[in-house]
Amino acid sequence: MNILKEVLKHEVFPALGCTEPIAIAYAASIAAREIKGDIEEIDITVDPGVYKNGFAVTVPNTGGEKGNLIAGVLGALIKKPELKMEILQKVSDEDIRYAKALIQAGKAKISYDNSKTDLYVEVFVKSEKSSARAVIQNTHTNLVVLEKDSQSLVKKELKDKSSVGHEYRTILLEMQISEIIELAQQIDDEDYDYIKSGIDMNLEISKAGQKLQKVGYYIYELVQRGLILDDTFSSSKILTASAADARMAGLNFPVMSSGGSGNQGIVAILVPYNVGKFFKIKERRIVESIALSHLINSYIKCFTGDLSPLCGCAIAAGVGAAVAIVFQQYPRDMGKITLAVNNLISDLGGMLCDGAKGGCALKVASSTNSAIRSAYMALNNYGISETEGFVGKSAEETICNLSKISILGMAGVDDTILGIMRDKIL
Repeated sequence: MNILKEVLKHEVFPALGCTEPIAIAYAASIAAREIKGDIEEIDITVDPGVYKNGFAVTVPNTGGEKGNLIAGVLGALIKKPELKMEILQKVSDEDIRYAKALIQAGKAKISYDNSKTDLYVEVFVKSEKSSARAVIQNTHTNLVVLEKDSQSLVKKELKDKSSVGHEYRTILLEMQISEIIELAQQIDDEDYDYIKSGIDMNLEISKAGQKLQKVGYYIYELVQRGLILDDTFSSSKILTASAADARMAGLNFPVMSSGGSGNQGIVAILVPYNVGKFFKIKERRIVESIALSHLINSYIKCFTGDLSPLCGCAIAAGVGAAVAIVFQQYPRDMGKITLAVNNLISDLGGMLCDGAKGGCALKVASSTNSAIRSAYMALNNYGISETEGFVGKSAEETICNLSKISILGMAGVDDTILGIMRDKIL
């Protein structure tokens, strides 16, 4: 099994809009395609992480509508699951009117199930003539159940929890970072071209986002006013924050994701790309470093889960970017790579995820800044050691410690955040 190709296939893909509401739209589309007649009822159940992430984010091509429910209803109306995570690339005014009417009439509902601890999306769709149910689990496009009129069409048996949805993840979970580095150096022409397409895609959405007066714009203004330096730190933050601005605002531009997350894809790709260009690293090595960034992001999420209470842009994509920057100059120096991991996790290990929304661009900027700083210190053999806090003796141990904090120590965080969110609309 080629682990890199599996990661690129399942976790690095173009996505239009925040991946959680789009995953709901995708599941709804799968179910709705199986039924005939006008949709009369849609019932969506998700895990708390999906509910939180899509709660306040703008859905593309809806005129500013926000949230999981409108995305799910639109997916059911569009009925084009072959578009996968770009399913909302074309939404008609009639689709939006019909979706709103279903929601306002109470015929479309969404809830979350606290018993679901991994990514989980279940959509039940009913018309006068038939009904269907689709379930996506563990990753954003992993269909495990499809039923029509209570008859099973798809039923994928999940293995034990350690497999976290895909066999490649079971293998990745047991690997050392030194082995993952070897994978990144084995990219073929197909991988190379695909990773390069992700660079171009994310640069394009960043350019669009710089026209918005949001986080990236104001970082640029700080540079123009001389309040912060015009350097690689600031140019990288402008790139990544602007891309996140555009994505969270629902602009009609796809982004190449990483670990199933668009914002994480922005960090994992654009940070090592921009830093590599600054240091005049050869293009082949930059592309290999981005492959490594994707792999490290996915590796960490095997430990913390796809939708941790902690910000994935920080503790997964940020780490991947930091490791990639070190790799560009010292591809086999595990001492420096360990320091980069420990530096970033020591810095941003407690950053909370309170769902996808415009403010994510601030976290993307912070992750970008920390990734470059952490890598630079590591390149100069400085880093946080195991004598401090939850940092371990190795990068792998630090990641395991972070996983314990995320899963055990922060078990009640999502409920608390969701309670605050619900209070806002009561």
